[in-house]
Amino acid sequence: MVTGNTAGLKTRQLRALERLGQKRVDPDEIIGRDLARSVAALSTELNRQIGLLIHRSGQVESVIVGDYDRIVIPVLSHVRTAGGRLRGLRLVHTSFGSGLIDEDIMDMACLRLDLVSVLTMEDGLPEFLHTAHLAPVPVAGRDWILLDSVHPARQTLSCRDLIEALEDEFVRVRPVREVDQGQDRAILVSVTTGSRAGADDSMAELRELARAAGVVVLDQVIQRRRKIHPRFILGRGKLMEIMLLSLRLGANLLIFDQELSPSQIRSVTDHTDLRVIDRTQLILDIFASRARSREGKLQIEMAQLKYMLPRLSTRDDALSRLTGGIGARGPGETRLEIDRRRINDRIARLARELKKVGQERFHRRSRRRKRDVPVISLVGYTNAGKSTLLNTLTRSDIQAEDMLFATLDPTSRRLRFPQDMEVIITDTVGFIRNLPAELLKAFESTLEELFEANLLVHVIDVANPAWREQAEVVEQLLRRLDLDRIPLLRVYNKMDLLDPQTRAQVERMEGVAISALDRSTLREFFVQAQAMLQRELGG
Repeated sequence: MVTGNTAGLKTRQLRALERLGQKRVDPDEIIGRDLARSVAALSTELNRQIGLLIHRSGQVESVIVGDYDRIVIPVLSHVRTAGGRLRGLRLVHTSFGSGLIDEDIMDMACLRLDLVSVLTMEDGLPEFLHTAHLAPVPVAGRDWILLDSVHPARQTLSCRDLIEALEDEFVRVRPVREVDQGQDRAILVSVTTGSRAGADDSMAELRELARAAGVVVLDQVIQRRRKIHPRFILGRGKLMEIMLLSLRLGANLLIFDQELSPSQIRSVTDHTDLRVIDRTQLILDIFASRARSREGKLQIEMAQLKYMLPRLSTRDDALSRLTGGIGARGPGETRLEIDRRRINDRIARLARELKKVGQERFHRRSRRRKRDVPVISLVGYTNAGKSTLLNTLTRSDIQAEDMLFATLDPTSRRLRFPQDMEVIITDTVGFIRNLPAELLKAFESTLEELFEANLLVHVIDVANPAWREQAEVVEQLLRRLDLDRIPLLRVYNKMDLLDPQTRAQVERMEGVAISALDRSTLREFFVQAQAMLQRELGG
C-alpha cells in the first residue's frame, strides 16, 4: 500500500513504489541490503523521503512518500500488528539530513513502534542506518536508546532477537496488578491553567468516576500550563512521556479530565494508538451502564448521540452499526454522511419518544396534584447519601453504594411524618461539577420532577473534605435551572464520620445534621421539613 505525498509522480515511479511494498526483509535485519539500495535510489530520484513500515515477519506493510525534509506516518488502523507490548512494526525511512530527529523519536514512542531507523544517503546510494528503540527503563535520563550507526550491508545485530528481548524486559519491569480479562486499564490525564490543589481535587473525582465505570487506574498525570495547547491540549513532550508510561504499565486507555474538542480528540488519537476519552464521555458511559428505566435509557442514548455527532470522522466506526441493513447508499454519499444523517434521524425519533414519556410523567404529576400530596425532592452531589436517606426514611431497599452515580433513575416513595402528614419523597440523579451539557439537557424531563417539589432537601456529605465546593456546585445548578425559588433544607449527612470538634462546627450551621444510616438522628429533620412544608402550603 502506497500512501503520502504521491502528487505529480509518474506512472513508472508509482509502480516502483508499489514494487517496494511487495518486498520481504529477513526478520533478523532492519532492512535488507538490496531493498536499502532500491529505496535510496528512488528517494533520490523523487527528491522526497520514502518510509517503509515493516512487520516483524519481514513483510513490508506500507510505503510512505514524504516531502524533502519530513515524512508523516498515516493512521495505522488498517495495518496488521503483532501481539505484544510493542506494535510489531518498525519504521525505516530515508533522509537527506544527518539521521534521527525528535519527530522520529516522537513517532516511535506514541505509536509504540518496535524501532525507528533512518537511512542516510550519498550520491543515491545507502550510507548509514541510524537506529533507536524505546528503553524499558530510562537510560542516562532518556527513554530511548540510540544504536551505533551501521551500513545496511554490515548489520550484525539480530533485529528479531532485539525486539523479543525488549518486550520481555517491558513485561518484567511492569508492576504486578490484578486486572480482570477485558477490563480497561487507564492513565488519567489533567491539563490545567489553575491551581494544583484544584487539579488534585478534580483528579480524585475522576479516579472515582473511573472506578464507577469499572476501569482500573494505573497512574495519573497532571500538567500545569500557562495556556491549553489548542491542538493536543497538552505539550507534545508530555504526550510522549504519557505514551512511554502507558507502554511500561500496559495501559490501553487515556482519560482526560477536561472535555476535549473533536479536533483535539482526533489530534491525540492520530499520534497514539490508545483509545482516548474525556470526562464527559466517561460520565455518559457510566449513565448508559446504570440506567434501568425506559426513560433513562432513552435520555442517555440521546445524550451520547448528541455528544458523538460532532466527533465523527472518517476514522470513527463506533456508530457504523447504525448503517447496517438500512437501505442503499445514495449516489456519491460517503459513510460519514450516512452516519450523520442516520444519527440525526435517531435523535429525532428519541426526542419524539421522550416527549411522549414526558407527557405520561406530566399526567402522573397532575393526578398527584389533584390529591394535594406535598412533594419533597432530594438533591445533592453524587454519592452524598440521597438513596441511603430515602431508604432509611421509607424503609425501602433502593440500591445505595459508596460509588458515584450508583443510582440514576428517579424513585418516589410515600412518607408519613410523625405529626400525621403524608408526603411523596423523590430521589433524583446526583449532580457533579462540570456536568455535561448534553446530559443536563437530556435529563430535562426527569429534572421537571424538581419543579413540582414543595421542598428541596439538599443532602451534603460533610465527611468529604471538599463538601463546601460540592454544595456550591449543587446550588449553582439549582440556580441555573431556576429552582432556587423553591424552599431548600440543607441536610449535613455522615456526621458519624466526623471528629467531635468538626461535628460541633457543623451542628451550628443552618440546616440539620444527620447520619442517613441511623434513623434516630432524623428527628430534627422531620421537625424542620414539616415546618417548612406547612409554611409553603400555607398551613
